[in-house]
Amino acid sequence: MRKREILLLSAINSKFFLLKLLIFFHFLFSYAQAHIYRCENPETGEVRYTNQEKLDAYYCQLYIREKPKNLNSKSSGPKFPYSPNYTKLPVEYETWFEKVAQAFSLDPALLKAIAKVESSFNPRAVSPKGAMGIMQLMPQTARLVGVEDPYHPLENLKGGAKYLRMLIDEFQDLSLALAAYNAGPEKVKLYRGIPPYPETQSYVKNVLYYYSIFKNKTLNN
Repeated sequence: MRKREILLLSAINSKFFLLKLLIFFHFLFSYAQAHIYRCENPETGEVRYTNQEKLDAYYCQLYIREKPKNLNSKSSGPKFPYSPNYTKLPVEYETWFEKVAQAFSLDPALLKAIAKVESSFNPRAVSPKGAMGIMQLMPQTARLVGVEDPYHPLENLKGGAKYLRMLIDEFQDLSLALAAYNAGPEKVKLYRGIPPYPETQSYVKNVLYYYSIFKNKTLNN
């Protein structure tokens, strides 16, 4: 009788052990399947790794992607805050626009206007012609201004501001600089003014329109 009790207790303990083991591996597997993000503070350079997609004051990029649950599941790439509506500009972007504009002696309202027209503040935007990021830098322009990751919103913003500063210094006229940003400086020189392209002419008008809006501080009112 005693031998049977011992065997029964042993079997029960074994079942509990297996159950605990299964629970342990379940949580371990679940954690391993989670997205892991690499988050960097643009100001301090501090890097954190987390399963949270957003951290205050940090730029987060997907580091380890969760494995799809089935072959038909669609996984998404790195996500950044953006809004197609200029009245919902992400808070962290406000600081970036201010600091970058100051670094290149530009008006932050002007940079916001260009970013609005170019991408609606979408750092993942890609045009049919290959322009990338929040300021829509072409690959050759990105190389010119030293941008390594055009989809990093702060890096792209710095590159766009640097390029705009170069154009303003060259043409000494805001409208011509904007036309050059859109159509290229060679076209502005060729036509000795804003090129007769409907896209470029509309671009200049739209940027100046949003510039006046941001300048008058109607954003987020």
